[in-house]
Amino acid sequence: MEKKKVLLCVSGGIAVFKAAALTSKLVQNGYDVKVMMTSSAQQFVTPLTFQALSRDRVYTNTFEEKDPAKIAHIDVADWADLVVIAPATANIIGKLANGIADDMITTTLLATRAPVMVAPAMNVNMYAHPAVLRNMQTLEGYGYTFVEPNEGYLACGYEGKGRMTEPEDLIEMIDYHFTKLAYKNWNGKKVLVTAGATREKVDPVRFFTNRSTGKMGYAIANEAAKRGAEVILISGQTSLTPPHGVRVINVQSAEEMYEAVMRAFPDQDIVIKSAAVADYKPKMTFEQKMKKQEGPWKIEMERTKDILKELGEKRTKQILIGFAAESENIEKYARKKLESKKVDMIAANSISSPGSGFEGDTNEVILFKRTGDSVTIPMSTKTEVAKILLDEALTFQKGSIE
Repeated sequence: MEKKKVLLCVSGGIAVFKAAALTSKLVQNGYDVKVMMTSSAQQFVTPLTFQALSRDRVYTNTFEEKDPAKIAHIDVADWADLVVIAPATANIIGKLANGIADDMITTTLLATRAPVMVAPAMNVNMYAHPAVLRNMQTLEGYGYTFVEPNEGYLACGYEGKGRMTEPEDLIEMIDYHFTKLAYKNWNGKKVLVTAGATREKVDPVRFFTNRSTGKMGYAIANEAAKRGAEVILISGQTSLTPPHGVRVINVQSAEEMYEAVMRAFPDQDIVIKSAAVADYKPKMTFEQKMKKQEGPWKIEMERTKDILKELGEKRTKQILIGFAAESENIEKYARKKLESKKVDMIAANSISSPGSGFEGDTNEVILFKRTGDSVTIPMSTKTEVAKILLDEALTFQKGSIE
């Protein structure tokens, strides 16, 4: 994407130090940043700090016009691709909700036509006050996007919701905003992704599972959401943080995965099954822990439902993509799965190749298509693999996805 312009409006509060970190991270991520500060914000951190971090002048005074050819607050209002208010105090939120323009930030905000993202930061009781809630609802009605504060220990000594969102999370949301604009053909697309490992219970202590961490599926869900798709992520066991903008449904067993997928499937445009679902489960389970005994313990196993095969038989308009983690004869087994499951693509990879497969952050994949051709994705990060996979999914010629 071309370099995007972000206007960061900083109002007064102890969270101003986070705004300084956010400025630095925005610049590091390739954004062009201008900073505005209220007089209260300057009591916590000086404009010089933000000037050094943004590598640009800091705007503090409506009446300070350094260029006589321009009206500063109008010029900056027109310049911005996105306005971020962080931290946003109850005071600044109240002013904007009621059309008050009595300083540099409020006059600029009323003049801009750029999208506005608001990161509140205040005492927990202030955040819950009816007047503040009403003002936030008013601004949401104007199209402002609010980033909910975190819960935790506050500078005032209270504990609760009111801590400004961390700079890393705000960067993710800003990236998401611009990526979504860049991929307009994904807006409104409905994508279902499965990820992670299932657990098949033996007793309250023991279960059968596999080495899948869910990293590939989470990378696909994250990238699809960034592009503006409506994403459902049905996740087995994993320690990963859910991607922003994704609806996550957590499951444990193959049966739970089956039920969740089947409920969501009919409305989807693209379905990508990257979860490592158990092929077998114990035929008998125990409600109490099985005690150690003399001699071997034999556990009879039975097949679980073949989710991908059933999707292939039931699908109507959906693009359907499966994964095949193989240790040998990759193409042979992948093409066999492509045919037997009636899917559009199989993403196959070797679990025995260094850097490919479970647990790592990289993958090497071959996409086998039902049209007969294939696409090789060389060793890349799982995020890069996800991008190519989604590009191929969208361009696959079928029905309403064309």
